[in-house]
Amino acid sequence: MTDGTSKLSEVVNKVPPSAIRRFFDLANEMKGHVISLSIGEPDFVTPWSIREAGINSLREGYTHYSPNSGYMEAREAICSYIQRRYGVSYSSKEECLITVGGSEGLDLVARALINPGDEVVIVEPCFVAYKATVMFAHGVPVVISTKEENDYKLMPEELEAAITDKTKYIILGYPSNPTGAVMTYDDLKKIKDVLVKYPDITIISDELYCELNYLDSKPSSLIQFPELRDRTVMINGFSKSYAMTGFRIGYSVGPKSIIAAMTKIHQYCIMSAPSTAQFAVIEAASNGDSCIEEMRNEYNHRRRVLLKGLSDAGLKCFTPYGAFYAFPSIEGLGIQSDEFCERFLLEKKVAIVPGKAFGECGEGHVRISYAASIDDIKDAVVRLKEFVEELKNA
Repeated sequence: MTDGTSKLSEVVNKVPPSAIRRFFDLANEMKGHVISLSIGEPDFVTPWSIREAGINSLREGYTHYSPNSGYMEAREAICSYIQRRYGVSYSSKEECLITVGGSEGLDLVARALINPGDEVVIVEPCFVAYKATVMFAHGVPVVISTKEENDYKLMPEELEAAITDKTKYIILGYPSNPTGAVMTYDDLKKIKDVLVKYPDITIISDELYCELNYLDSKPSSLIQFPELRDRTVMINGFSKSYAMTGFRIGYSVGPKSIIAAMTKIHQYCIMSAPSTAQFAVIEAASNGDSCIEEMRNEYNHRRRVLLKGLSDAGLKCFTPYGAFYAFPSIEGLGIQSDEFCERFLLEKKVAIVPGKAFGECGEGHVRISYAASIDDIKDAVVRLKEFVEELKNA
């Protein structure tokens, strides 16, 4: 007898389970207090005014399906937010789709654009879903491995070398999960100069961490270049910036033809995003700027504490200026990232994620989330220093 895998899709069999969830689940199964710095989830509770808006929607009886694209009031609030923060206008009627988290947007755009065999340029290390969604849609991932000496930024010559006549689109995710790297407006301009030469290539810009940027007061994006605005789909959401992971709410804005195709798939597979969450979105997008700033300032403080702790532990780490992750190197310790993380969890009860989970070029690094309390971060770096010293003395 077989285990049944032979009956499954070949593509599904090829895609590995998420290593992030593996270490998160291992930590939850352990007895005693485990410090989890593995999952990218804010430890803040969603600000009260946002929660209250969702609660009020229930009191008022909004317990039914919304329109497929989302309530118009929510889409208008999102487009007003983009105009305010990016200086770019979108039609709330034709160029905006509310999704079940940013992850649904990534899946929808892959299925809307990819024909079997199409190539998609993916910039690694990156969020684990990029490659998987491309493969599920029968596309071919073409990986660009960014380098620490370039601050994990995409270099224009690297992009140009990866493009072929089969390239359908490119996925960019900045600020980066897992490295915390940021692409400034000037950095993006260099990428724009390459992309204008290839007008048939679509750009997917994952900007879920756009507000967690410790360099600039406002986010920068490829949508800000008029030459690229109508070729770019922005994938975004409320999970990270507003601490709304459990609301499962995101959005995509972009060319109306692509948004219409994504909406068609969304109609059949999801129907509509949760109504309660959409009313929370109206409040968040309209009045949540001060909440973002408070959380960003606290993350920035934690970032500095973690970086000092990594330095004290003798681990070299690129300085992250976005998101809420550090990506220190463990090279020289004679151990692979999977084993490092598994032993660190079992021996010191701290959960982090192996760098290899975010692409082959992530090997030799680990991802540490500082979306945790300052006390847990301080405790974790003490344990990390002990663990590193034990490895060196073994």
